Amino acid sequence: MAEKLKILVENRRGAGETFEVDPRRFADAASRHPAVAARIETEFSYDGNRFDAAIGTADMLIGWQLPVPFKDLPRLAPRMKLLHLTGAGINHLLPLDWKPDTLTITNNRGVHAPKAGEFAAMAVMMLHSRMPALMTHQRAHRWQEEFTPLLAGRTVAIVGVGHMGGAAAEALKKWNVRIVGVRRTAQPHPAVDEMLGPDGLDRALAEADIVLVTTPLTSRTRHLIGARELDLMKPGAALVNIGRGGVVDYEALRQRLASGRIGGAILDVFEPEPLPADSALWDTPNLIITPHCSSDDIQQYVPRTLDLVFDNLERLLAGKKLRCVVDPALEY
Repeated sequence: MAEKLKILVENRRGAGETFEVDPRRFADAASRHPAVAARIETEFSYDGNRFDAAIGTADMLIGWQLPVPFKDLPRLAPRMKLLHLTGAGINHLLPLDWKPDTLTITNNRGVHAPKAGEFAAMAVMMLHSRMPALMTHQRAHRWQEEFTPLLAGRTVAIVGVGHMGGAAAEALKKWNVRIVGVRRTAQPHPAVDEMLGPDGLDRALAEADIVLVTTPLTSRTRHLIGARELDLMKPGAALVNIGRGGVVDYEALRQRLASGRIGGAILDVFEPEPLPADSALWDTPNLIITPHCSSDDIQQYVPRTLDLVFDNLERLLAGKKLRCVVDPALEY
């Protein structure tokens, strides 16, 4: 019988139950993939308590943050073939100059999509209904109506039509909105009415009633939407960011929310996180803050993660192409 693949799962207790890959959940996933489960052995570590003992013989590591720098993995884990990140962003791994050619890194792209699509649709509807302004009036003990038309016929620009942006487009189509997408490849999406490449960003921003940002943060997308881009938006237009905080210049956004130039915003991602208590964003009018919880399904996040892991293990054992492979050149 062939030697079994040794898998190390590294958990952080402080991350919460939503993200914990515990033995029970792993066993549930294994029962859905019995052929692969028969060919693996799994060790579970919490806050590094089993990391040192298991990393040296691990063929695969599942986790998000480690008790050691990622650049130490080639030395500590000479057998490792696969590193699976239980999140989508890879900024904490960059630069990837430490990664040997023998190691493949995969991430959780797509796992977030169903919940992100629901949240994005809700956020767009809240912004269209001027909910951030209504909440600002409430905090000021001010009775002030905000009347709006139907959402149908409005234009939503989605910046970054990947898994999350695509799910958002699909969720929004039932409300008969016009969706303009911007993505690196300009590849069409069935739920997007018009897809543009990066050079179409300015036009998308200018046409949009609401801008939805779902693009990953890379060296090329940092402050992709800054003061100039915000000023291209229609007076009173609104913005949602469920991608990464660094993609939008929040100080420029804050100023335009305070002046009313931007009509409202819902922000779920920040830099740094948690958002410091003294941040001016907390008291910015016409802004709703959510603490990076838009796309994480408390019931299905880990099961969906593990189904992806087991699918990739099956592909690895069969010598097939893996899903959700991180491209160092693209930084995601």
